[in-house]
Amino acid sequence: MNLPSSAFHQRKKEDVSDYVAHLQIHMSLQSRNLLPQIDQVKDSRDNLLYQTQANIEKLTSRELI
Repeated sequence: MNLPSSAFHQRKKEDVSDYVAHLQIHMSLQSRNLLPQIDQVKDSRDNLLYQTQANIEKLTSRELI
């Protein structure tokens, strides 16, 4: 099937956008493995790091909807 050039480029753009979105989600989920669990948070720096990560994940999940 031959698509017009503009439709072809639009489809490729959507494919790349989907790939980037999936990659961002994967990277966000993997970054959680680098953080201490909430029950292991012992000082204010760990708490700040945990809260920042949680806030970023909330904002990201709301943008995807």
